[in-house]
Amino acid sequence: MNDTILEVKNLTKHFKVGKNTVVHAVDDISFIIKKGKTLGLVGESGCGKSSCARTIIRIYEPDRGNIILNGKDITATSQKELKPIRKQIQMIFQDPYASLNARMTVRDIIAEPLVAHNIAKSKKQIDDLVFPVLELVGLSKEHASRYAHEFSGGQRQRIGIARALILRPQLVICDEPISALDVSIQAQVVNLLRDYQEKEGLCYLFIAHDLSMVRYVSDDVGVMYLGKLVEMCESNEIYKNPLHPYTKGLLSSVPIANPKLARKKETIAIGGDIPSPVNPPLGCRFHTRCLQATKKCSEMQPEMKEVSSGHYVSCHLY
Repeated sequence: MNDTILEVKNLTKHFKVGKNTVVHAVDDISFIIKKGKTLGLVGESGCGKSSCARTIIRIYEPDRGNIILNGKDITATSQKELKPIRKQIQMIFQDPYASLNARMTVRDIIAEPLVAHNIAKSKKQIDDLVFPVLELVGLSKEHASRYAHEFSGGQRQRIGIARALILRPQLVICDEPISALDVSIQAQVVNLLRDYQEKEGLCYLFIAHDLSMVRYVSDDVGVMYLGKLVEMCESNEIYKNPLHPYTKGLLSSVPIANPKLARKKETIAIGGDIPSPVNPPLGCRFHTRCLQATKKCSEMQPEMKEVSSGHYVSCHLY
């Protein structure tokens, strides 16, 4: 039995921002997510992680490539035909302040997907579905009549999670769901997502900056740089044996709490600034900041290749 929930093939999304100006947000990205698994997507700000997520869920229309959900290619599916498919794929947005309607009560926010998909019509039917999900995310039915501005950031994110989970989707895209939260709240939200995953068997595309958190929550990790996927493998493997110079630099920047270990740690600095996605470098996009770059790196784009079992890297060094 095929347990692949999402397959992305050569996904590309560019944005026109002027008459002759194009932003290369997502370029030729491919990966799969299997049932009950989490793929972590990491990279610097502006590398295209959120654009990739929004293209997969068809908030943005893809320019090229394929998005296959449960064996069905939804790349060119019309918005009308896409509506029933959206029950299978939901999204938790980064900003818990901007993603909730200030004029709606918590009950109405969470119930909105039920109404949109004609799953529940009467007040009792809605309440019977909303109240258990509220309790699942650590809130209570007494919170249902309140408005979003009455809650803290962590509570608002729980409301956003409840809204994403109420349809019981197979795939949830988490677009940096903890970056706006206090550190003490981050662990609570991530544990909530993991507990629900174990219970329901759904899968996540988890986008984050915090590499330590990604290691904790993800089964596989993909590293993005300037719209390109440069490395992908199992979570433990990428921390034990990073191959791409960019991945090594990212991991080197993760602070270590133990001072003795921190002094022994090899520091790999990533120099320079990220090039503009409007005019990305030819060849390997990282070569302008890479200490190991050769002439070939500036002339030819490296292919993504499997250098060991399940470990893929896009680099001329391998």
